[in-house]
Amino acid sequence: MFLDTLLPLVLPGMLGLALAAGAQAAEAVPGPYRGVVARVIDGDTLAVRVTIWLDIDLDVLVRVRGIDAPEIRGRCDLEKSRAVEAKASLSRIVGEGEVMLREIKGDKFFGRVIADVITAKGQDVGRAMLAGGHARPYAGGARGGWCEIGRNAIGVESQVAQRRIGDDWRSDP
Repeated sequence: MFLDTLLPLVLPGMLGLALAAGAQAAEAVPGPYRGVVARVIDGDTLAVRVTIWLDIDLDVLVRVRGIDAPEIRGRCDLEKSRAVEAKASLSRIVGEGEVMLREIKGDKFFGRVIADVITAKGQDVGRAMLAGGHARPYAGGARGGWCEIGRNAIGVESQVAQRRIGDDWRSDP
């Protein structure tokens, strides 16, 4: 009786931990995993409810691969205002709609993953943020500051950035 009550509560958590542990491995989980954006955290991070199996969902923070956006709690007023613009841009791109996650890897912060994020219309979110000038390319390692960069420099960096685009999500099983 106790197991009948406890198992439905514990099993989703165990599956979530297994997914997170798998994502922490050196290799990426290729996906695709479909999810719904619950909220936009900042210009490069989303809270997504991902369906991992049948009717089992996992709430996870997803950092958009390949970009770095200004921080909401930035070091200067310019960075903070850019962060508000970046968050608004990401909100317009993804809305509260369905997204697809691919090439999911663990992040250095527990409970967050890094992934390619594709909108329901097939738009690569990272590429859209770069093209809009609201983020700059990021491949890991030390991130540069935002306070020293002139307002137009982000757009120039974004225009020269090259990123791979995934296939249209609707063609996947």
